[in-house]
Amino acid sequence: MRDLILLLIIVPGGLMALRHPFVGAMMWTWISIMNPHRMAYGFMFDAPVAMFIAVCTLVGLLASKEKRNPFIGAPVTWLAILIGWMCITTVFAFDTASSLGMLEKVLKIDLMVLVTLMLIRTKREMMVFAWVLTLSVAFFGIKGGIFTLSTGGAFHVRGPSGSYLEENNSLAVALIMTVPMLRFLQTTLEKAWQKHAMTAAMVLCGASILGSQSRGALLAVTAMLTLLWWRGKNKLATAVILLSCGVVFLSFMPDTWWERMGTMQTYEEDLSAMGRINAWWMAFNIAKENLFGGGFSIYNAFVYSMYAPDPTMIVSAHSIYFHMLGEHGFPGLFIYICLWISTWMSAGWLRKHGRAQPETEWCVQLGSMIQVSLIGFAVGGAFLSLTYFDLPYNLMALTVAARVWVQSRGWQRELAGDSERRILGIPVFVGDRLATPPASRLQQA
Repeated sequence: MRDLILLLIIVPGGLMALRHPFVGAMMWTWISIMNPHRMAYGFMFDAPVAMFIAVCTLVGLLASKEKRNPFIGAPVTWLAILIGWMCITTVFAFDTASSLGMLEKVLKIDLMVLVTLMLIRTKREMMVFAWVLTLSVAFFGIKGGIFTLSTGGAFHVRGPSGSYLEENNSLAVALIMTVPMLRFLQTTLEKAWQKHAMTAAMVLCGASILGSQSRGALLAVTAMLTLLWWRGKNKLATAVILLSCGVVFLSFMPDTWWERMGTMQTYEEDLSAMGRINAWWMAFNIAKENLFGGGFSIYNAFVYSMYAPDPTMIVSAHSIYFHMLGEHGFPGLFIYICLWISTWMSAGWLRKHGRAQPETEWCVQLGSMIQVSLIGFAVGGAFLSLTYFDLPYNLMALTVAARVWVQSRGWQRELAGDSERRILGIPVFVGDRLATPPASRLQQA
C-alpha cells in the first residue's frame, strides 16, 4: 500500500515538474532529505525516484523562463569553489576509481541545491521551501518523540534505512537543526491552535533528540540553547525556563541514557570515541603530507596502515571537519569553513536589515533561527559524518534567496494582484509571478 501511495505522488509530481520546475525542486528536497521510498516495503524501496524527479526538474528548468543565475552571494561562490576543489582532489585521490562514485553523489546534491536556488525567488516560494525542508525532518522527530515518551527512552530513535538520517546520531543533529526552523514557521502562523501544534511538534522533536541517546547531540543542544539564552531579553527568566524544561525531559530518561552520557568523561575507555580520535589523527596526517588530501575513499586498511596511529581501528572520521580535512586537505577544510561562515554572516545580515521594512520583518526571525541551526550543525557535526548532508546546504540556499529578495526589494516586484489563500487556516502566498524587474542593483554578499 505504501508503495502505491508513493507511486501516485511521485509520478504526477514528476510530470508536473516538466511544466513547473519549482514543484520538482520541492519534490527533490522532500525525497532527498526524508527518503520516503525507504519507508516502503516493496518495489519503491530501491526505485530511482530521486533520479526521476531530478531529470523532470532539469527538463522543466531548461524550458522555463522564470529562473535566475544561482551564483548570487558569497556562500554560493564558496560552494562553487568547493565543488571545483573536490573535483580536483578526486583526480589526485589515493583511489580515484572508488572516489568517483562518492563525487557523483555529492555533485548531484550540490547541483540540485543550485537548481533550487534558481527557482526560489518570491516570498511564497521561500515559505514553501522552508515548510518542505522542516517537515521532511520534523516527521521523524514527532514520530520518534512519541516513541521515546511511550517507551521511557529505552530505545534509540533512528531514521529511514539507507539515508543520512538512518543513524541515531545523525537524526538527532538533523532534528537539532530543524527545531529552530519549526520556531521560525511558528512565527508565521496566526491561529492559536496552529501555534500550539507547532509547540507540541518542537517538544516531541526535543524528546526524540534525547531518545537518540547521542552524546554529540547533547553537546549541540547545549550550544544551541546557550545561543538562545544569550540572545534572550530576559536572561534570568530564559535560564529558569530552559533549566526547568531540561529537568522535566531528563527525568524521563532511563539509566542506560545516563550511562551513555557519562562516557564523555571516560572517553579513553570508549572504543567508539577512541576509534574516532584515531581516524582524526589519520585525517590530519594525510592532509599534512598531501595538499589535495586522500580523496573520498580513504577509510580502508591500506590508508590506515600508512597514516593512522592504530591501523587496526578502521572507522569513518565521524566529523564534518576531519572528513573534509582527510579527503580534501587543508585547502578543502578552509573552503568548507568559509562556506558556513559566509552563510552565518548572510543570516546575520537578514537579522539586521530585515527590520527596515514591515514587509521584510519575517526575515529577521528567519536569519536568527538559521544561525541557531548552524550552531547546532557546527557543534553536532564535529562528531558525525554529515559533511555532504543536504539540509545545511538547503538552509544556505534559503538564506541567500531571502537576502537577495530583501536587497532587490522583491516584495515590490511581485505583482500587486497576487493574493493570499488559506489551507486549514494557514496563510499560503499563491502569487509567484514577477513583474519585469529593473536593472539589477544587488549588493553582492
